[in-house]
Amino acid sequence: MYVYDEFDRAFLAERVAEFRDQVARRLSGALSEDEFKPLRLMNGVYLQLHAYMLRVAIPYGTLSSDQLRRLAYVARTYDRGYGHFTTRQNIQFNWIKLEDLPDAMAALAEVGVHGIQTSGNCIRNVTTDQWAGATPQEFDDPRIWAEILRQYSTLHPEFTYLPRKFKIAITAAPKDRAATKVHDVGLRLHRNEAGELGFEVLVGGGLGRTPFVGKSVRAFLPARHLLSYIEAIMRVYNQYGRRDNIYKARIKILVHEIGAEAFAKAVEAEWEAIRDGALHLSDEIIADIRSRFLYPDFQPRADQPAALATALEDPAFAAWHRNSVHPHKVPGHAIVTVSLKAIGAPPGDATADQMEVVAALADDFGWREIRVGHEQNLCLPNVAQEDLPAIWRRLEAAGLATPNVNHISDIIACPGLDYCALANARAIPVAQEIAKRFADLERSRTIGRLHVNISGCINACGHHHVGHIGILGVEKNGQEFYQITLGGRADEHAQLGTLLGPAVSYEQVPGLIEDVVDTYIELRAGPDELFIDTVARLGVEPFKERVYAAH
Repeated sequence: MYVYDEFDRAFLAERVAEFRDQVARRLSGALSEDEFKPLRLMNGVYLQLHAYMLRVAIPYGTLSSDQLRRLAYVARTYDRGYGHFTTRQNIQFNWIKLEDLPDAMAALAEVGVHGIQTSGNCIRNVTTDQWAGATPQEFDDPRIWAEILRQYSTLHPEFTYLPRKFKIAITAAPKDRAATKVHDVGLRLHRNEAGELGFEVLVGGGLGRTPFVGKSVRAFLPARHLLSYIEAIMRVYNQYGRRDNIYKARIKILVHEIGAEAFAKAVEAEWEAIRDGALHLSDEIIADIRSRFLYPDFQPRADQPAALATALEDPAFAAWHRNSVHPHKVPGHAIVTVSLKAIGAPPGDATADQMEVVAALADDFGWREIRVGHEQNLCLPNVAQEDLPAIWRRLEAAGLATPNVNHISDIIACPGLDYCALANARAIPVAQEIAKRFADLERSRTIGRLHVNISGCINACGHHHVGHIGILGVEKNGQEFYQITLGGRADEHAQLGTLLGPAVSYEQVPGLIEDVVDTYIELRAGPDELFIDTVARLGVEPFKERVYAAH
């Protein structure tokens, strides 16, 4: 966990006081909604279909138990008793009243949480691997570098009004759990042949109306040059990014139009002028940031303790353990993914009571630390194997032990037309119905790893382009229709899905998805061939032929 200092606390208190005055002026009529809009957006406040929505930043997906408990308090006191965790490792409260927003923000600020830079044309919340610091795969803890970027980017005067919003993701493991290739900038931390720590830099990824997979513009950037190189990228984008057309203002369009090679050349030229200047990261600066992270004082523990072996004789616990428990870098410990995808529940939602359960588990067993993943689940990154049975029992009682992580019912979905003013179609009810169709655990195991992503509009907040099965809601003559894509993926082999065929009606979607899955089971080379590999081997045509014949 990163430990915030007095400067952070004073800064947030001043920001809350400023916003309280702005809200008072809006409520009195001194500010119109148009005048208030840019002020509220700087604090993560949107006006949705039915109410204001507060988006709260969770830097690099890391929360303390106190912070999660305070999110639960806000959900219960100022909202309708729940919050929605997003693909940006943030949380959204969809029903907060305008007059209550300053008090809610003040409560969050007391524990170092805020909505700054969760909206607007600025550098947004930097995201990373939810297993950071715990997985044995990684070269370094990517949160160190995400925190450096957070401090650098917060209220950066040159990059507060960019042509469009800007998103950065970092991974430090060969397995990419941060979807770095579909961000404006993706950073892959690794070591070169000499053992030096650095980044592969990818630029121009992104989804939405015009999706692209990011292009590698530098194979290895020494870690000490991270800020100066990001500054060079931002300067090139700020200078040449389009401001005349909101749909062509993202950096991905600039990279596409001038080409990755020309873009990289412009960045290198800009970087040469600043690489050894004020943004150079000395060993002392990096060490100072690193020292502000508190790590568990792990004590030696036995791998596969007797208590765990006994618990694994219970089929229900064994199913959860097989699905939700992952290897830790320290012997005798484990990483636990907490599914927020109970069958029939809105994906990514957690009630205030459930948040408090997870916070208490982090206190009792997990060194007071929780993570949020871009798949809209939570994570306890540092738990002892001997405590897993107790953790499971408490998760089970809270409805948080559904053993469906990475299965077809572990669906990523945006809020869609139930909440969002931009949406064309519903996403949550579609996800709920699909999950119900595949509720049988044995059937899910037979299907294997399969990611379904649903977006209610072309803005792609549900990352449908990179779902193994992607579902996009569109509007036709006032009716909800859905386009289906197959073969997308968001990992280290990221690629965009291929359109299956004509859009289908709302009522047809669950049945069509069942037909796609049944076709996969029939066509796969064997039980070990995953859905994504079958699509890669055969393409979408065999699926198209069989699915549309049935509809």
